Amino acid sequence: MNTDSATSRRLAAGLVAVASALALTACAGSTTPGAEASTSKAATAVSLADIGALSDLETAAKAEGQLNVIALPHDWANYGEILQAFSAKYPGITVNEQSPDVSSAEEIQAAKTNQGLDTAPDVFDIGLTVALQNTDQFAAYKVSTWDDIPDNLKDSDGRFYGDYGGYMSIGYDSSKFPAPTSLDDLLGSTYKGAVAINGDPTQAGAAFAAVGLATVQSGGTLDDFQPGIDFFGKLKAAGNLLKVDVTTSTVTSGETPVVFDWDYLNAAHVADKASWKVTILPGTGYAGYYNQAINKNAPHPAAARLWEEFLYSDQVQNLWLKGGARPIRMAAMTKAGSIDAGLAAKLPEAPKDAVVPTAAQSDAAGKLLGDKWAAAIQ
Repeated sequence: MNTDSATSRRLAAGLVAVASALALTACAGSTTPGAEASTSKAATAVSLADIGALSDLETAAKAEGQLNVIALPHDWANYGEILQAFSAKYPGITVNEQSPDVSSAEEIQAAKTNQGLDTAPDVFDIGLTVALQNTDQFAAYKVSTWDDIPDNLKDSDGRFYGDYGGYMSIGYDSSKFPAPTSLDDLLGSTYKGAVAINGDPTQAGAAFAAVGLATVQSGGTLDDFQPGIDFFGKLKAAGNLLKVDVTTSTVTSGETPVVFDWDYLNAAHVADKASWKVTILPGTGYAGYYNQAINKNAPHPAAARLWEEFLYSDQVQNLWLKGGARPIRMAAMTKAGSIDAGLAAKLPEAPKDAVVPTAAQSDAAGKLLGDKWAAAIQ
């Protein structure tokens, strides 16, 4: 994927070809001599207190000199500016950006394929379903601002935790299509061959959420995603479902003129296509967060932990907000007065009623999708 295409970050690609597709180039150098002791201490640290002060973690990370990130397109939730800010703050740490287009599932596969190599990802940014399925791949670590993260949006042991989120929305080319006001609108002939989702819901968080939205908008609950699967089956039968990977290019070219995606990702297309508009359907909304996690076999464990401390700082939480996403610490920062109020005011109005799946609901839905999705849309 090109780094100018935010919405394809969670594209579903066949795992058959993952080993070769994710063969990472040897861009990360060996650990700096003399850093072994610091790296060893960081590798087992479950909080900053285990390392010392932030300055101690910074010293250890600078000694490692490298940070491997994966699946971070520059136009996804403002990651471009975030990566630049990290490099500006820590010029002695080279950030190696790998495979920005892969899905959450492929991030994990990359870690397994490259285990033991200095090219393995140090950190992950993944959807909840994949996080729940791979907790044994993560190192427990609680950032300094841990208490600001809502309990229902983090693993109690610190293996993964929400970072930013939003609401499932529908983006559309207003020059060709009216604003949909319900799911049923999308089943009509007006939207013939026009509706796409961002990836495969068995692998991609945004696509998973699209099925979740269809479920609750169809009178179902998050305890059973079958109504959402049924809706997309109807969309396919009506000839309205596009099996095209959504990217900024497909949106601007008109190839995917109506798209289910997170509100902050759909909103990002407005800069490239003036007629692109975003709507959140009335009724029950679907909210969701992506999650951070540290690879338990991270080749640069100190840099990995420093990256997490950086992401959960006020500075970067506001940078995610600048990208149109809702940072996980938003409520706490609003209360403390550290949120950027101007940016917060620009967010689209949230639904009055919205649901967020629990860990158990996400796990059950992931299994159901694995069993039923392919048959429903073939």
